Amino acid sequence: MPIKPFKNEPLTDFSKPANRKAMEKALEYVKVTLGREYPLSIGNEEIHTEGKLISINPSRPGQVVGVFSKANTDQAEKAVEIASTKFKEWKLVDPKKRAEYLFKAAKLMRQRKHEFSAVMIYEVGKTWPEADADTAEAIDFLEFYAREMLRYAAKQPIIKFKGEKNELKYIPLGVGIIVPPWNFALAILTGMTSAAIVAGNTVVLKPSSDSPLTGWMFFNLMREAGLPAGVINFITGSGASIGDVLVAHPKTRFVSFTGSKETGIHIYELASKIQPGQKWLKRVLIEMGGKDSIIIDDQTDLDAAAQAAVVSAFGFQGQKCSAASRVIIVEKVYDKFIEILKSKVDKITVGESDNPGNYMGPVVNKNSEEKILSYIRKGLDEGGYLICGGGKADGEGYFIQPTVIAVINPMATIAQEEIFGPVLAVIKAKDFDQALEIANNTEFGLTGGVWTKNRKKIEKAKEVFHVGNFYINRKITGALVGVHPFGGFNMSGTNSKAGGRDYLLLLMQAKAISEKISK
Repeated sequence: MPIKPFKNEPLTDFSKPANRKAMEKALEYVKVTLGREYPLSIGNEEIHTEGKLISINPSRPGQVVGVFSKANTDQAEKAVEIASTKFKEWKLVDPKKRAEYLFKAAKLMRQRKHEFSAVMIYEVGKTWPEADADTAEAIDFLEFYAREMLRYAAKQPIIKFKGEKNELKYIPLGVGIIVPPWNFALAILTGMTSAAIVAGNTVVLKPSSDSPLTGWMFFNLMREAGLPAGVINFITGSGASIGDVLVAHPKTRFVSFTGSKETGIHIYELASKIQPGQKWLKRVLIEMGGKDSIIIDDQTDLDAAAQAAVVSAFGFQGQKCSAASRVIIVEKVYDKFIEILKSKVDKITVGESDNPGNYMGPVVNKNSEEKILSYIRKGLDEGGYLICGGGKADGEGYFIQPTVIAVINPMATIAQEEIFGPVLAVIKAKDFDQALEIANNTEFGLTGGVWTKNRKKIEKAKEVFHVGNFYINRKITGALVGVHPFGGFNMSGTNSKAGGRDYLLLLMQAKAISEKISK
């Protein structure tokens, strides 16, 4: 049966009563399951340990989402060893068969999409639309990477040479360590893991300590799809306790990581060191975030631009590496734009994420809340002035008001460091050219955008604005698999371009085969 062309999973329209009711039903179903205990799963063995990792609902910190066994260093090493043993079998499985597992998992996830979304609503505080988009993206990754593997498994174009039969084939690397983030708890985890295994690798999956239940949901889904034991090995625990063991293990062949700059740099450095018995140079696929800007020109629709800035800055409480944390405004329209922006931000509702009436939910945990509030204080201490927000929002959860701060100095802390919360710095530029200079003045290079009707300015920005994902007259979040291959420059990571045609290449190696033809 021919494979249909890839098509992005549609988002759910919750204005339709049937869809709304289905989501409410899923929330009730998942609510009943909250608080259960979950094991490690290494090969065929499920392991319960004394040490526990507690996942809580950031909207209601007293509510336990799940209880997970913490792996120790011995179990981490065992997971790599089991994955290494399984790799000898898995690498020989027909790529078409490996792709079938992903297609089946996509079908199962599509059937239960609201259940997956509900888990993220409870576990990481995603609102209905944000959770739904996360699940849709996860389905997209399964569908897209399955098709990509079929493309790479097909006969590759190669120059003919008289007297020889030549071919090029792609083979897997080996054991991978998958360390996904909590902010796209399902989508990025699914993408990183499914790409690795469909390419013929085996993996140790260590989900974020803030989203272990979401990781378990995916792992269990792959078991339901029939994936053999040991292809994915599921362990939970802090990066500090088992992360270095996994990365440094001599049988680890590659590491896929999305998270903070500090952790990413540490992984990059550790993976570069050759360990006793190691036979290869490890590959690292790292995405570390950004300090993303939207430029507002004086030749644009200010209302539409302000709406795009609000969605980009405050969607999922600003907890996206692609989120707009800086708006750079040409001074000619600065005051007018600030007025429009403030009017829109003031209308944002904040509260429990399972309540569909709230545009913003909580930030992910107490430490994050405290860090974000300290950045706000720092921004004001360094001479910024508050336009709106600035503190905690009402409720028992980790709720922070959507905050906009006018920054006098483009090099101020709040204009340079990634905050990962609902805080937007606005900066005045004398003209479009200076705005571009300011946009490029950070160590990052992930996403960015411009709002202008001037074609010459657009063309210049396309060349000059140094980011991996550049957007024109639209929001700067919401990259779609296959449509917007995602990954940035500089300290934003290794530009691995998740959801693009190059991604699987990073998880395989090419083998050229030449055979002399007898006369």
